[in-house]
Amino acid sequence: MADQKRDADWKQRKVEKSLEKNTKILDEVLGVEKSFDMNKRDLTYAGKKFALYFVDGFVKDEILNRVMMYLGRLERGELAPDPIKKLLETHIGYLEVEKADRLEAVVTGVLSGPIALLMDGEDQVIMIDARTYPARFPEEPDVERVVRGSRDGFVETIIFNTALTRRRLRDPSLRFEYQQIGKRSKTDIAIAYLEDVADPDLVETLKDSLSKVEIDGLPMAEKSLEEHVFRRNWNPYPMVRYTERPDVASVHLLEGHVLIYVDTSPSVMITPTTFFHHVQHAEEYRQKPAVGAVLRWVRFFAMFSSLFLLPLWYLAVIQPEIFPKALEFIGPDKPGEIPLFLQLIFAEIGVETLRMASIHTPSPLATAMGLIAAILLGETAVNVGLFSAEVILYLAAAVIGTFATPSYELGLANRIFRVIFLILTALFQVWGLLFGVVVWFILLATTRSLNVPYLWPLIPFNPKAFQDVLIRSPMPLKTKRPNVLSPGDPDRRQG
Repeated sequence: MADQKRDADWKQRKVEKSLEKNTKILDEVLGVEKSFDMNKRDLTYAGKKFALYFVDGFVKDEILNRVMMYLGRLERGELAPDPIKKLLETHIGYLEVEKADRLEAVVTGVLSGPIALLMDGEDQVIMIDARTYPARFPEEPDVERVVRGSRDGFVETIIFNTALTRRRLRDPSLRFEYQQIGKRSKTDIAIAYLEDVADPDLVETLKDSLSKVEIDGLPMAEKSLEEHVFRRNWNPYPMVRYTERPDVASVHLLEGHVLIYVDTSPSVMITPTTFFHHVQHAEEYRQKPAVGAVLRWVRFFAMFSSLFLLPLWYLAVIQPEIFPKALEFIGPDKPGEIPLFLQLIFAEIGVETLRMASIHTPSPLATAMGLIAAILLGETAVNVGLFSAEVILYLAAAVIGTFATPSYELGLANRIFRVIFLILTALFQVWGLLFGVVVWFILLATTRSLNVPYLWPLIPFNPKAFQDVLIRSPMPLKTKRPNVLSPGDPDRRQG
């Protein structure tokens, strides 16, 4: 209780004119003597005492040295009569500077990267934003590769990501509204939208939801934020679409979507999204429309194979009378030593284990692990009679369909329902599968993402929009924005 009272006390205090009182509080709160990377310099310029606070590793050394060298040339009396104004307007030759008059703002600023310059006799602090973060170079995302197209992708630094977006959209109405979330982490986030295109109600709804997030930190960045804002945590289907590609983010901004950028994450959240947003890929728009349409159909086939191929095959084996006799060859010749249903479940567990193992396997060993899993485990299991060859064949086809699904999150959700369909088919045969599919469809049809129907444009049915889902239309024909987003400017044509 004493610590909480002390924390509340300094957070409510304003910067005082006494440099000694200010530095005493800041030294304790920032842990100047305890953290090796928290630096404080006691300085004297123009006959006045200063204190400089910064985090080692967050500051551009050459800028800091240049500012200090220039201030060191000041003569006594040059800062009168208004030292803070003189420093900001004349003597600190750096673009990004501002004033702070509360200790909490100073502490948050220093921990975020800027330099805090305190001056004896002044009740304001100068914050110099000369920060630099450890960052990697923008490179193509692994999960959204294209044959032709840009090779840059979002990184873990929010300012780089907003710059990559502005490079593609030089629209004066593009807005990045800043917020901080997390009592302890103070995570930077930005809401991005085109002011004259996005639905104002949608923007306000998102801003209101974000302002109500109460948590001490966002260590898992955008994923933690999604669970707080969109809820529906037990529905496996994704309520937002993630992208690491600036071109994909820009396309959705032009359509009227609102994007959420979270610092420390290379993934940007696209809101709101429907089921069909997750089945499109940038590669379709990097090829001719006819080629893109074929690619989309192949992805649809692969996606639905990942969902229904195994349950339908299992149903054909246990109830062959409901299928044409021409399909008898698909059944297993050697059923194996364990029941077919258990083979399928064990194989599903094995594939999931293999997926997790591949994530944790060092890259030089990944190929060797794949050979071990495919040849030693799979082939040996068939040879000793544990699994039938058909189980391995159809499971492999379903898994390939899962990874061919453009959205990784959608693929994982489909995998869960594939297992549910299998269990229902094993318990109730054809009626169990039909019941599972109906419940699955009802779940998707009744789901809404920020008040947008998840199955739009199928439910409610919009013929023109649904045609655009099925067929990759040529870009000159895309003259209207999706009306489900209630865009302020529905016409995409110039003028």
